[in-house]
This record gives sequence, structure tokens and C-alpha cells, in this order.
Amino acid sequence: MAQKAFASSADLDEKERTLEVLAEGVYALTAEGDPNVGAIEGEDFVVCFEALATPVVAGEWLAMLREHTDKPVRYLVLSHYHAVRVLGASAFDADVVVAHDNTRALVAERGAEDWESEFGRMPRLAKGADSVPGLTWPTLTFSDRLTIDLGGDRGDLVLEYCGRGHTEGDLVAWLPRQRILFAGDLVEAEAALYTGDAFHREWASSTLDRVAAYGAEQLVGGRGGVTRGRRAVDAAIAQTREFLTVMIREVSAVHGAGGTLKEAFDRTHAALAPGYGHWPIFEHCLPFDVSRLWDELSGVDRPVIWTAERDREVWDRLQD
Repeated sequence: MAQKAFASSADLDEKERTLEVLAEGVYALTAEGDPNVGAIEGEDFVVCFEALATPVVAGEWLAMLREHTDKPVRYLVLSHYHAVRVLGASAFDADVVVAHDNTRALVAERGAEDWESEFGRMPRLAKGADSVPGLTWPTLTFSDRLTIDLGGDRGDLVLEYCGRGHTEGDLVAWLPRQRILFAGDLVEAEAALYTGDAFHREWASSTLDRVAAYGAEQLVGGRGGVTRGRRAVDAAIAQTREFLTVMIREVSAVHGAGGTLKEAFDRTHAALAPGYGHWPIFEHCLPFDVSRLWDELSGVDRPVIWTAERDREVWDRLQD
């Protein structure tokens, strides 16, 4: 049997992009399981959430946004450091690029390796790769909470750190007045979780507890459609938690019994595929997910840096 194509290297079909108006001046762009982005209008400026993978792709999103508002982008908020979320930043010409303290440190520590790794895993997202001027560096960082006054009667946008999860620097953007949460990759709406840089046990417990505590009535996850209504939001958070919980249970069983990484991958795939195998990027993510969780259970607290070479080594090791 032929080996599966590496990661998402064979997924070259364009995805349909949909701009949705969630409330007055609040926008989300979803794309059939590709990375989501958002924007929030202030009185005389815009806050954009996430930057996409290249300035070319980000420019296409901005052209759609400009059909609704011509206000300048004052803040560009980055939920975490992954290349497909941040390398399009120069297209926004933002006055301030905001991220968590840990995200800035991660860019310094592993940003260049992540750039090469992610563009190799997902070449379709890297449209116009030569337009990327270099690594994206936040100009404003914080540790716990940062509030942006949107001006007039628009209320506040609250940026908060909920704990280690998808990475050690994920932040969320919360609109208390509209009860809308931009959760980044801490929550996925019927899209597979990438956990190759994760802290699984914290994510599945205290971090998601904090996300759930907002009581959001609309939620924009990292991938998948916009989730509307408290019941649907709670279900999306629960699905994310269940994905993590099943992984932890299955990998822990093999690890505790002295088994191999390949056995842990096969067992986890068998447990997750019936419910989640049809979700976007499931097959792509799982080898990297299991590898990171195996390391965590082996006492490796911080994720090993993914390089293009390590990506291929892990992929080849875990495929049949």
C-alpha cells in the first residue's frame, strides 16, 4: 500500500472563504477548515485578529474586509506564534502588533524553524511565500490581560492568557458586550487539533475551564465554522476537550505499559478516527500530536522544536 502523502502536501484545492458579520463591526473569515481570522471595529480604527501565512493571502482577506470598513488597522493581535498565523503581518500595516510574552520568546527561539516546517507541511497556505519579509515580531506583549478601549460606546476588547494549551503563549480575544470570543487554536469547531507544541493535560483541564468560563454566545475557533449559541459553544469546547482526553488516555496506556510510539499512534488513531477522522487535517496532525504527547509523558516539559527534517522523520516512523 502506498504511503500517505506527507502532512497536507497533497491538499492543493482552494477552500471557499466566507466573511461573516457576527455583530455590528465584528467580522470573521472562515475557510472550510483553513485558519480563521477576525476583525473588530473601534470608533476610528480596526483590530485584526491573526495574520495568515503570507502578505499575499492576508491582502486577500483585507480586500474582503475593506468592503465593510475603511478604518485603518491600529492593532494586529496574534493568538500564538505559528507561521501560518503570523507571517502575513506586514500586509496589515498595523501600528501595534500584540502577542503574549511567551509568543515573542517562541518566535526568537523557534520561529525560523517553524516557518520552514509549516510551509513544508501546508504548501497551499503559503501562497506568495516570497512576499514574507521575515519573522513577525510583536511590538507589544503582556503576561495576563490587556484591554483595548474601542472608543465611543463600543466597549472594550479584552485580550487574556488562559494558560498553556495549543502552545505556551495562546491568548484569546473577548468582547464582553457582544459576548463573542475569538479563541484561536485553543478551540476547534469540527476541525482536528494540532497539538505538536501543546501542553495536553493543562489544555484539557484548567485552560479549557477558563475558556468555558467566559460564557460566550458566539465563538470563533482556530479552524472550522463560527459557533453560535451557548449550547453550541459549550459543545465545541467539549469536543476539543474530548479529543485531548482520548489522546491522553490512549497514549498513556501504551506509554505506561512500556509500548512503542508507533503502538501509541495506532491505538490513538483507532480510538479517534471513527468520531473525528472526517475532520479537516486529522491525518495531517495526528502523528505530530502523538509524538508530542509521548514526549510529555516521558518528562519533556517544553516541546522539542519541529524542523522540516524532524517532521519527515516522525511522519515516516508512524505511517504504515
